[in-house]
Amino acid sequence: MKNLLEQINFPSDLRALNQEDLPQLAKELREFIIDIVATKEGHLGASLGVVELTIALHYVFKTPKDLLVWDVGHQAYGHKILTGRKSIFHTNRQLHGISGFPKRSESMYDTFGVGHSSTSISAALGMAIASQLKGENKHHIAIIGDASIASGMAFEGLNHAGVTDANLLVILNDNAIGIDPSVGALKQYLTNVKKGTQKQDNIFEALNFDYTGPIDGHDLDTIIKELQRLKTIKGPKFLHVITTKGKGLRQAEENQVTYHAPGKFDSTTGELITKSASSLTKFQDVFGLTIVELAEQNPKIIGITPAMPTGSSLKYMMDLMPNRAFDVGIAEQHAVTLSAGMATQGMVVFCNIYSTFLQRAYDQVIHDVALQNLPVVFCLDRAGLVGEDGSTHHGVFDLAYLRCIPNLIIFAPRDETELRNIMYTAQLGLQHPIAIRYPRGYGVITNWKQPFKKLEIGKGEMLKEGKDIAVLSVGFIAQNVKEAILKCFTENAVAHYDMRFIKPLDEALLHDIFKTFKYIITVEDGTIKGGFGSAILEFAAEHNYQIPIKTLGIPDTFIEHGSIAQLQELAQLDINHIAEHIGLVLRTHTPN
Repeated sequence: MKNLLEQINFPSDLRALNQEDLPQLAKELREFIIDIVATKEGHLGASLGVVELTIALHYVFKTPKDLLVWDVGHQAYGHKILTGRKSIFHTNRQLHGISGFPKRSESMYDTFGVGHSSTSISAALGMAIASQLKGENKHHIAIIGDASIASGMAFEGLNHAGVTDANLLVILNDNAIGIDPSVGALKQYLTNVKKGTQKQDNIFEALNFDYTGPIDGHDLDTIIKELQRLKTIKGPKFLHVITTKGKGLRQAEENQVTYHAPGKFDSTTGELITKSASSLTKFQDVFGLTIVELAEQNPKIIGITPAMPTGSSLKYMMDLMPNRAFDVGIAEQHAVTLSAGMATQGMVVFCNIYSTFLQRAYDQVIHDVALQNLPVVFCLDRAGLVGEDGSTHHGVFDLAYLRCIPNLIIFAPRDETELRNIMYTAQLGLQHPIAIRYPRGYGVITNWKQPFKKLEIGKGEMLKEGKDIAVLSVGFIAQNVKEAILKCFTENAVAHYDMRFIKPLDEALLHDIFKTFKYIITVEDGTIKGGFGSAILEFAAEHNYQIPIKTLGIPDTFIEHGSIAQLQELAQLDINHIAEHIGLVLRTHTPN
C-alpha cells in the first residue's frame, strides 16, 4: 500500500483524500510520531491519543481560515506534522528547531501560543467574538483535556461563552489523565457520563452549550459525521470525545504517566531505553524524600501540589500519608489560597508549584499569603532554565516577581543539602512566608542526606576567599561559578559568595564585601531585570558605594527551547562564559 502521509504536507492535501483512506493515514501518522519521539524525545502519549481527532478536524474544517486552538499543546504533534512541518518535525524541542507547543510565530495554523493549561476556551471565544464583530464567517474550535477543563480559567471561559451567540465549538478530549491522573469532582462527573450513570443535569447544557457525546474519539467516521453536523449549528457547542492516551503503543496505553514524556524508547517494542544509573539525586526527589522525613516527625506538615505529584515528587508523601498530601488538580490559585487557609489554623504547609506555574497565582501570593503574613512554604520547582519545554516553562521570572512582595523570604539553595536544611528550618516555624526555588534535574552531592541543620534567615556564606573581585551568586548556578573561577589564571584574586537569601539580603556581609573588593560580579539563573543583581545594585545605590558591578543573568528576552547546557551558553551563564567575564575584569580592573 502506498504511503499516504508522504503525500500530505498541508491540510488541503488531507482534504483531497477519500474518507475511507483516513484510518490508514491515522496509522501512518501514529507510526511517524512514535519513530521520531523514540529517538528525539518529547511528549508522546497525548499526541498518540488525538490522532483521529486531529485528522478529522483538519478534514472537516477549512484550516487555517477556521481556527483551531489546542489547550496546553502536548497533544499537537499530529497537528504540526499535517500543517507543513513534517519534514522538520525531527527538530522538535531542539535548539533552533520547532517548538514542542503550538506557536503563532511558527505557523499560521498555530492560532494561539500555548504551554500552560486552560487558556483555549477564552482564546477561541475571543477569536469568535472578533470574527462576529468583523462580519466574518469562521469556525472557532477549542480542544481541551479533562484535566485542563477543571481549572478555574476554563470555567470562566465557559461561563462567558454560554451567554453569547459566538460560533464556538469546545471539544473535550476526555482521557481521564493530564500528566498525572485527573482528580476532583468534575473527573467523577465525567466518569459517570461515560458510564451512563450520571443522574444530575448535564453541567455543560446548564451553561447554555449545545452538548453532544460522549463519542468514540478513535472512530474517524463518527467524529467526522458529528463535526459536520456541528458546523451547521449556531452558537456555543460542546463535543465530548473519549480517547485513550498513548493509543497505538501498548506500553503508552498501560503506563500513561511514564509515557507522557518517556525519553528515548525502542519504537518497535515500545520498551524504554534505560539510562545509566546516576549516583546523584534529582532536586525533586530531595524535596519529596525530605518532606516525608520531616512529616513523620511533625504532624502539622501538609503537602500540596496543583496536578504535579510525580513531577514534583510529592507523590512519595501522597502514597505514605494520603490524608496530609493533596493533588488539587490544575488549580494554582486554589492551591495557594488553600495553603493560606490551612496556615491560619496552624498547619505547616509546603505548597509545591513549578516556578513558571506560580505566575498564575501571583495575586493569591500577595493578597492571601503575604498581606496576611501567613508562613506558607512555597517550593518552586524547576526554577531557572528548564530546557526543551522552552519559553513557556522556564522559571526565570520568580526572583523578580517575588522580590517586590513585602513579608516574603526568598531562598535559593546551591545544592541538595541546602534545600534539605531550609525545609527543616521552615517547618520549625517562621514569622513570614518563604519561597524556596530550586532547579530541575540532578544535584551534585551523593551523600546529601546529612543530619538536619537550622539555617539563619538572611545569612549568606563565603565559599572561597579572594582579594580583588567578589562573585556573588544565588542558587544552583553557584556550581558553574565555582568551576569558572577554577579556570581563571589568577583564581586567588577571586572570592565567591553564596548569598543564599535574595530577601532579606545579608546586609552586614554586603557591607563587608563592598568595603573589601575592587569589583563585584553577580550571577543568577533568573531574569537580569529586577532580580538578584538588581537587588545588589539597589543596595549599592542606597549606601552610595561607587565600585563597578557587573550583573550576569537571563537577558531581557524570552529564551527558546534547547538543552539546559545549550541555553546556559546562549545566556552566557555556562562555565566558559562566566570565566571569560571574570577574566576580562581581572585584566582590566586589577593590578598585574
